[in-house]
Amino acid sequence: MLVGSYNHILVFFSFVVAVLASYTALDMAGRVALSEGRAARLWLVGGAFSMGLGIWSMHFIGMLAFSLPIPLGYDPLMTAGSLAVSIGASALALWLVCQRDLPWNRLVQGAVLIGAGIAVMHYSGMAALRMQPGIAYDLGWLIASVVIAVLASGAALSLAFRLRADLNHVRAWRGGAALVMGLAIVGMHYTGMAAASFPEGSYCGAANGVDANWLALLIIVLTLAVLAITLIVSVLDARLQARTSVLASSLEKANSELVQLALHDNLTRLPNRLLLEDRLGQALKVAQREQSCFAVMFMDLDGFKAVNDAFGHHIGDQLLVSVTERLRTCVRAQDTLARLGGDEFVLLASISGPDDAATLAAKLVQCVDAPFALSRYELSVSLSIGIAVFPGDGETERDLLLHADAAMYHTKRAGRNGYSFFEASMNANAAEQLQLLHDLRLAELHGELRLHYQPKFEAPVGPVRGFEALLRWQHPQRGLLSPDVFLPLAEKTGLIIPIGRWVLNEACRQLREWHLQGSSHWTVAVNLSAVQFEQQDLLGSVTSALERHCIAPEKLTIEVTESTAMRSPETTIETLEKLTALGIKASIDDFGTGYSSLLYLKRLPASEVKIDRAFVKEMSAGNEDSVIVSAIIALAKALGLEVVAEGVETAEQQDFLTGLGCETLQGYLLDRPMTSEQIRQRLAAPKPGQSVFTLPVEDEVMEPG
Repeated sequence: MLVGSYNHILVFFSFVVAVLASYTALDMAGRVALSEGRAARLWLVGGAFSMGLGIWSMHFIGMLAFSLPIPLGYDPLMTAGSLAVSIGASALALWLVCQRDLPWNRLVQGAVLIGAGIAVMHYSGMAALRMQPGIAYDLGWLIASVVIAVLASGAALSLAFRLRADLNHVRAWRGGAALVMGLAIVGMHYTGMAAASFPEGSYCGAANGVDANWLALLIIVLTLAVLAITLIVSVLDARLQARTSVLASSLEKANSELVQLALHDNLTRLPNRLLLEDRLGQALKVAQREQSCFAVMFMDLDGFKAVNDAFGHHIGDQLLVSVTERLRTCVRAQDTLARLGGDEFVLLASISGPDDAATLAAKLVQCVDAPFALSRYELSVSLSIGIAVFPGDGETERDLLLHADAAMYHTKRAGRNGYSFFEASMNANAAEQLQLLHDLRLAELHGELRLHYQPKFEAPVGPVRGFEALLRWQHPQRGLLSPDVFLPLAEKTGLIIPIGRWVLNEACRQLREWHLQGSSHWTVAVNLSAVQFEQQDLLGSVTSALERHCIAPEKLTIEVTESTAMRSPETTIETLEKLTALGIKASIDDFGTGYSSLLYLKRLPASEVKIDRAFVKEMSAGNEDSVIVSAIIALAKALGLEVVAEGVETAEQQDFLTGLGCETLQGYLLDRPMTSEQIRQRLAAPKPGQSVFTLPVEDEVMEPG
């Protein structure tokens, strides 16, 4: 027999390639298992090629490491065929590993098929030598090599299946497993080589084929490059998937937070109107299908505005949160408690009948009735509830909410702190409010808004210093309406913003007209509501009106009620400072009716305060109201503020206020509010014995508002 020898460097490289191919196989198994669709198919094809090339290269390098005393070569077609067998066996292995489970019977079948494939790859590669006479094989060693191939395949399948997921320290586990698998593959190869014997006088029929010297180097370089590139791509893909997973998780979290923000109230975390309408729609479908009923309860806090005005928004917000917590203790898990805004809540409750709704409403009222301890204050509010029951009180979401709202207002008119079921008679008032709101939206467009002007006299009897602009609505059917009829509705719906802008422009336009007529010393005062005062473009609206009508800033006075000014004192101070910096005057209206802090009052850049008519009306020498008025005037003088008293109706009030140092007076005693046309007529033809601004008794003019 011919005696062969091995190149130990190539033997070592065959082992390195075997280990690297094993690690690649394990890594590819993880990539295929964690991918889906087209990506999984691409990883299966690419992984089978890389893994098959690695196993085949280990085998071929091991064969190239073997030499005989005769020239050796390899048949190209048979060599390529052995590579194809190796790739096919690798594809089968990866396909088995990426299955959902790998039972013992499938593991055994796969190990036999893959082991047989590797054996075929090895012995077909040996046959590529085309030895003459043929290679003699020792049956024992041959069987041992096949058994080793099957066992190595089974171990590789089992390890690859278990290590395919992203476990802790998975790369270290794969490295150890690759070392064991590499040893098994090398052991199988060299066991198969030990089975081969070459008789004396044998020669290689493919000696003139592929040259062994450069083929070894080419295969080592090519294989290592392919395996390295495969692993690099795999690592980069794993990192990309990890980052994608993190990004997807972050996006999912952000989307969840956006959904939370879109469907829930920021302050109380209760469902908002959007989510309530969705739940109400679902409740309607269930009730119609199952012939059941449910209740919609519209709830409003009594006295909340007073708390907000007196203690500020931060205390008001704390109160709303505390009320929410109490209400939650009274409702069941299947019910929906929502906040529509402000101090309005809605409860969607499953009931078996009206008695259940009444019991629940009484429980809610009692729950809120106890005082709330917030900060250093003990605050009390109550709850007014309106109840609409499906199907009797409405069959649509809109009708149920509208009727529950109407019932709630009935509760308020009946004394508050209770509940009322909807009745058909209540719908008339709700429909009236809706119609009034519709008409109000069109009032400016149709030219129905009017300004009346209340003269402001220098104490005690004149001359006239200017006017306070008072809004009226000339409704086409209901006649002239005072502000208390429609302004609350305008503030609630936001219509006060465009209406307030119209008032400001119209007052400045009229003042410009008076100035051109010769009364250049006159001023005009415009009231701002709390909603207007908080709008972002207030400064722009005021300056725009002044510039449009060529009015000097000092001729305009902005009146803000004391409660509005104290809602957010720091913001109030900042806004008034911007206005007064332009020369506009600021006046604190209804002074004495709110809860001003002297600390903030002295910082307000106001030029005057107005004493509320409630104090002036009941004022007489020595009584409580006269003491309050005296104190207000003394306080204003100490702060350098002018004093305007409104509601002067008697000569005694006129004398008393003048004696205390009040500079400006308003009231029926001096003159009533009038239209610009009435003022023009007065200036053109005053009646004998009358003040220029005294209207005849028969002239019907509304009270100031």
